Amino acid sequence: MEHVDVAIVGAGYAGLATALDLTAAGRQVVVLEAGDRVGGRVWTRAEDGVLVDHGGQWVGPAQTAFLRWADRFGCARFPTYDAGTHLELWPGEAPLPHVSGEHPDAHDARGYDDLVARLDELAAQVDPEHPEACASLAEWDSRTFDDWLRATTGSPDALRRMRLVVQGLWACEPREVSLFHVLFYVAAGGGLDPLLGTLGGAQDSRFTDGADGPARAAAALLGDAVRLRSPVTTVAWDDDGATLTTATGTVRARRVVVTGTPPAQARIAFSPLLPAARRRWLARSPMGDVAKVHVTYATPFWRARGLSGQLTTYDGSAVAYTFDNSPADASRGVVAAFVYGDDYRSWSAQPAEARRKAVLDVLGVLGEEAARPLAYHERLWPEELWAEGAYAAVPTPGTWLAHAGGRREPVGPLHWAGTETAGIGNGYIDGAIRSGERAAAEVLASWTG
Repeated sequence: MEHVDVAIVGAGYAGLATALDLTAAGRQVVVLEAGDRVGGRVWTRAEDGVLVDHGGQWVGPAQTAFLRWADRFGCARFPTYDAGTHLELWPGEAPLPHVSGEHPDAHDARGYDDLVARLDELAAQVDPEHPEACASLAEWDSRTFDDWLRATTGSPDALRRMRLVVQGLWACEPREVSLFHVLFYVAAGGGLDPLLGTLGGAQDSRFTDGADGPARAAAALLGDAVRLRSPVTTVAWDDDGATLTTATGTVRARRVVVTGTPPAQARIAFSPLLPAARRRWLARSPMGDVAKVHVTYATPFWRARGLSGQLTTYDGSAVAYTFDNSPADASRGVVAAFVYGDDYRSWSAQPAEARRKAVLDVLGVLGEEAARPLAYHERLWPEELWAEGAYAAVPTPGTWLAHAGGRREPVGPLHWAGTETAGIGNGYIDGAIRSGERAAAEVLASWTG
């Protein structure tokens, strides 16, 4: 049996942030990662000679924890391609052009903007670091976001616009998330427009060598403390610490920090049982349903036509959004397409060739070249073993109200991290790093002897 001060479950950004801070404080740590790589829901791979981020990829100016890591490890960034004309696709119409920061003056864009303003106004009443203290928690968490939307506006087009916002941020449908969780998340991100924005917003920049570059650098710094292919199956805990059983051996630790998605954490057998609030929080926090598809071309041909590569679809297409995900030197043209929620569930059930055709059909508005890609790669996140979805877990309506005490409250020697436990930056890589730093501080504050 190996003995350490702190065992950390998971080598995503939360686990690595925890390990860095505890190591700097002189504690002996081990990081037990179930998979064969670090980074968690952030995953960069070379596909046909092009680096693509199959998971999280962007960083914005408000995400200061992530930017601090990027600077610490010398990970270069470049602006997300945002020049030219974006297109909206509506049923039976020619594509509607617009540029960043604007909507076409059609399909009740003004009604949508009114909804955004109202949401920002309500979100200002939620403290993202202490959301359970919100005076309206009971009212807002007992109500689905869909119910609130339909009671607030009768505009079908404004509703359609807001549905895509929900899909893009939470990878679910408005009926699956509470009004409170929406407001908490908006507060944690500094407003709805910053969350949705490209330049100056949450999608401002990308990493030249991939978004998992800082994670790989942190793991290299930690060295042998990071153990891959070591899924934790059981955690037997008591007042003095915990014994963790893994596929590669047994570890005894005085403290444990558990990270990872709620479905991954729920697979671990804890003895004795965790408090009901913690178990209920995990059980009622499903991951979002999303596929991220990369389509590669010889060149970013749409740029020559004055197009940005950004599409937003309201015409019933499976694809909700696209972005120009080409490398910084534009040596290839790469489009990233996203499929969410109900659309994901129907699209993913189709044969592979039908899925491919559905994506390429949408990209056809960029030009006839779209039908002839060099490569096509899908990442269906609900099928990923240690994630079971993305981007983050979405507590079901009523979960905040009934089980908020189980979100991140330590249990004996056990502490919890992961972007779902963050306040500021919740749901993002930035929030994952902040959560790991918070968990490390909790461990150090609780240390005796």
